[in-house]
Amino acid sequence: MNSISYHISYHQLDNKFSVFGRKLISSIAFLGRDHHPIQFLNECTKPTNNIHSKPDIFHAHLIKTQNLDSNTHVANSVLYSYCQHSRMDNAAKVLDEMLNPNSVSWNLMISSSNKALRYQDSWRVFCRMHMLGFEMNMYTYGSVLSACGALTSTLCGEQVYGLVMKNGFFSDGYVRCGMIELYSRSCRFSDGLRVFYDYLCDNVVCWNAIISGAVKNREYWVALDIFSRMWGGFWKPNEFTIPSVLNACVSLLELRFGKMVHGAAIKCGLETDVFVGTSIVDLYAKCGVMDEAFRELRQMPVSNVVSWTAMLNGFVQNGDPLSAVRIFGEMRNKGVEINNYTVTSVLTACANPTMAKEAIQIHSWIFKTGFYQDPVVQTSVINMYSKIGEVALSELVFAEAENLQHLSLWSNMISVLAQNSDSDKAIHLFQRIFQEDLKPDKFCCSSVLGVVDCLDVGRQIHSYTIKSGLISNVNVSSSLFTMYSKCGSIEESYVIFELIKDKDNVSWASMIAGLVEHSFPDRAVELFREMPVEEIIPDEMTLTGILNAFSSLQALKSGKEIHGFILRHGVGELRIANGAIVNMYTKCGDLVSARSFFDRIPFKDKFSCSSMVTGYAQRGYVEDTLQLFKQMLMDDLDSSSFTISSVLGVLALSNRSRIGIQVHAHCIKMGSQSEAPTGSSLVMMYSKCGSIDDCCKAFEVILAPDLVSWTAMIVSYAQNGKGGDALQVYELMRNSGIKPDSVTFVGVLSACSHAGLVEEGYFFLTSMMKDYGIEPGYHHYACMVDLLGRSGRLTEAERFINEMPIKPDALVWGTLLAACKLHDDVELGKVAAKKIMELEPSEVGAYISLSNIWASVGQWDEVLKIRGSMRGTRIAKEPGWSSLCNTLR
Repeated sequence: MNSISYHISYHQLDNKFSVFGRKLISSIAFLGRDHHPIQFLNECTKPTNNIHSKPDIFHAHLIKTQNLDSNTHVANSVLYSYCQHSRMDNAAKVLDEMLNPNSVSWNLMISSSNKALRYQDSWRVFCRMHMLGFEMNMYTYGSVLSACGALTSTLCGEQVYGLVMKNGFFSDGYVRCGMIELYSRSCRFSDGLRVFYDYLCDNVVCWNAIISGAVKNREYWVALDIFSRMWGGFWKPNEFTIPSVLNACVSLLELRFGKMVHGAAIKCGLETDVFVGTSIVDLYAKCGVMDEAFRELRQMPVSNVVSWTAMLNGFVQNGDPLSAVRIFGEMRNKGVEINNYTVTSVLTACANPTMAKEAIQIHSWIFKTGFYQDPVVQTSVINMYSKIGEVALSELVFAEAENLQHLSLWSNMISVLAQNSDSDKAIHLFQRIFQEDLKPDKFCCSSVLGVVDCLDVGRQIHSYTIKSGLISNVNVSSSLFTMYSKCGSIEESYVIFELIKDKDNVSWASMIAGLVEHSFPDRAVELFREMPVEEIIPDEMTLTGILNAFSSLQALKSGKEIHGFILRHGVGELRIANGAIVNMYTKCGDLVSARSFFDRIPFKDKFSCSSMVTGYAQRGYVEDTLQLFKQMLMDDLDSSSFTISSVLGVLALSNRSRIGIQVHAHCIKMGSQSEAPTGSSLVMMYSKCGSIDDCCKAFEVILAPDLVSWTAMIVSYAQNGKGGDALQVYELMRNSGIKPDSVTFVGVLSACSHAGLVEEGYFFLTSMMKDYGIEPGYHHYACMVDLLGRSGRLTEAERFINEMPIKPDALVWGTLLAACKLHDDVELGKVAAKKIMELEPSEVGAYISLSNIWASVGQWDEVLKIRGSMRGTRIAKEPGWSSLCNTLR
């Protein structure tokens, strides 16, 4: 083409393009006939000439100057120009209009589609190329396998690899690398490993692919083993190999191997690479060798934000927030770029009550520098304030957020409120999500379900999880059945549990614990036995739950089997299970085994100690109880209210008021005297000691008296002869909204008995049945018999016994016998004693009481007869014993 033709072409295009476009066309006109289109394109794609319209202009120019229909090479240049500018739709049209596309055309289209993240288009182009019978090479297969990997389509990838094997490209490293990456992304690493070992690989890219795949699939030891083979086989790792291997070392906290990799990087001259250097810093930081990490950071010729952030994160993970903040300050002073990840890391460092001042300073800097509007940063600020105990500031940050379209903000704020047991605000925030036209995700649902204590609200959230498909998430499902269990609907809880397809150990442990808590230990055992069928190995939490079930069932043999399983398999660190094992033995009455195991525990926690103390206390081992409790205090182990209650209970039985006062002083020091369990035990202890004034003082300190507290006070008044005061306390309890139980009515009836209030006794006996639906038991009837007997109404007491709806036991007849002794009623006493002897022939008390009745009226012949009958039945009265005489002796 001569110069005239160029001028004609220029003038023809002059009227069609802008001034800027004419400047470009004019430059084309002076390129000359021999200038290659690709060379021109390279000039056009330089940053200074990056103009969106260039491919169109270039295409138009070549249409005028070249014969695109017959010149495939020039057509490929146009195709390349569109691909370079990610104009894939235009590129596809060019490919469709090409009369004679070649393999380069198709390969260019496939690889460019990958580059533009249009992997489906890449696969479709490949299918067309294969259908039209074009020749494929290593670049074709490698590119399409990369697309299959991005799509995680193993089926398509395996079909492609079949062609690879058929056409003899299986030895090419680029192709095999694509197949390895496909399997790795599809969680089929074992198949990727098979591809790697199918053919001896001399390409470092393949080694990098298999090592990277191993790390991504958490096969860290495999990654280290492959690197060892690579290094031993004299294949030189590159700047991509070292970071992957060091990542595996970090995941395993394998510092020794990591140092070896560090040495390999130095030997290969890679330590100056910024990515390698950052990985080395991260290794030492994550493994806790902060001095070495800092030294490596200082020696890096070029460090970036990732390197410094790795250092900062290391200090955070090693519990040194002050050093983390200092590193952040140094980054600012040196002008190192700071990104969102750096900010969230330093906020994590400040999430500590001791860092409140630094937290506010960092917050101010974030606000000043503009990071505050980033939702991820705002989420970290919310978490930071919640961790330092400033939930109100967390709420303020959330209220100031402008972009509420990020669910992470909502889920974290709900989580903060849930962790602080603010159920009302958490539920309100959950409802607001719908008002913002958002859909709560699995994190929102799991968090809010953790604080829901109302079945109606819980069922509404349950309906939403079904509608949104979140019910299939194991965390959401676990939170659901835990919510139902907490709300007392154990049946619905179990239904949800059964619907979970992929139950994890947390699900099994939570369900077992829920069944035990709601008094279904037998069903918990049945559920535990299903775990081997589901091929689930129980973890420490599950074993702890089943040990508690066996404790409730007092199944010592089964509990020992679980103990043996734990010893054989070494489940977890056993810190939680140890306490459950001790508790199981104590609840089953095997204190010898409990103490034997307890003494072998290397780290005794408060739960195991409390279980042992409680076990001794419940069986009246006073000295052992006090000795172990004293050891707990010396070891600075916190004692729960239940433990202190057990100690106070055994002190009350042994009448050791002096030690009881010391324990009371400890309760005051710890602030637990205001808790209902501790306060109730103090009331009972002082009641046993006869100090009713101290009972009242202990009761008045209780912040929220529960049913046990009120009952303890009623019983204390009754036992100390203050029946009227006991009934007044009963009325106060009713007015406070607490409903009495059967034990409360034993105290009330006992109070009536001590005060001689017969009519009131009948009233309360009727009230417990009519008003509260409580069926009277033997203790209630014995109290009524005692009440009638103390009042001298023995005939009425006998009639009352005969009219009882249940068959009277020895306790009821024994109460009548005691009343007969009090009033010297011989005939009725004989009837009562005969009934007792029929029910319990070996009961010596009945013989003695009847003997005493005869003696009181001077019938000594009858006394001798009773004594003779006792010898005939080999019943003997134990000799009297005096603690005073024993002390003097």
